[in-house]
Amino acid sequence: MFTTRLVSGIILVILALVLVTTGGGVLFAAVAAISLIGMFELYRVMKLEKTPLAAVGYLAAALYYGFVWFEKEDLMMLMAAVFVMVLMAVYVFTFPKYKTEEITITFFGVFYVAVMLSYLFLVRRAADGVYLVWLVFLSSWGCDTCAYCAGMLFGRHKLAPVLSPKKSIEGAIGGMVGAALLGALYGAVFGTHMEEVGNPVIACCAACAIAAVISQIGDLAASAIKRNHQVKDYGTLIPGHGGILDRFDSMMFTAPAIYFVILFLR
Repeated sequence: MFTTRLVSGIILVILALVLVTTGGGVLFAAVAAISLIGMFELYRVMKLEKTPLAAVGYLAAALYYGFVWFEKEDLMMLMAAVFVMVLMAVYVFTFPKYKTEEITITFFGVFYVAVMLSYLFLVRRAADGVYLVWLVFLSSWGCDTCAYCAGMLFGRHKLAPVLSPKKSIEGAIGGMVGAALLGALYGAVFGTHMEEVGNPVIACCAACAIAAVISQIGDLAASAIKRNHQVKDYGTLIPGHGGILDRFDSMMFTAPAIYFVILFLR
């Protein structure tokens, strides 16, 4: 298992390097595909993956990515409104086949997976994105590593005892501090190449600190959903790691966090 997980992890890192460095249409296509697979995994946990509701969700996600690619942000709210209307039409004309909870889950899936993950592409496309996009990975993976080390050394108080007994408050703080320091170091090294960021060291430090806190919420949220539905992993697509959502659960939260923090601090 360890060898499988290690090999898969190395392959994922290489793919991330190639896709993110290339950017453009290649990264866009990859993020869109990952989003649709992630939605399928989530809907499968809810036993909705092959229903008309799920089909509407997949279509809404594809339409959303079309708006992202063509930079039609002004149409996003219209898309959300139409999405709700279509979902309710399916609900009404197939009544009582689906419950209101299933309608809500379908809507939630598009925003929880597709919209949140799209910010990985949006950060890369933004000004200085070729440098800023790595903060998404730095805050997520850096926080995980630092939280683990801090938890092992200083962990005393449980962060979420029922949901994740091994996570500690000390580990969470260590993860945030570690990610912040990594962000500051990254800003110091690559800040001279950032033309639109006023103070790269402070901006990268703050962005990674905030994203690190939010990433831990994302990780726990994904675990909570699995616990509620009594599944160990979302899928088996990535050997040794589980599914897309098992690997990208925290990154779905760090990507929008980095995007908006940097936007605010420019």
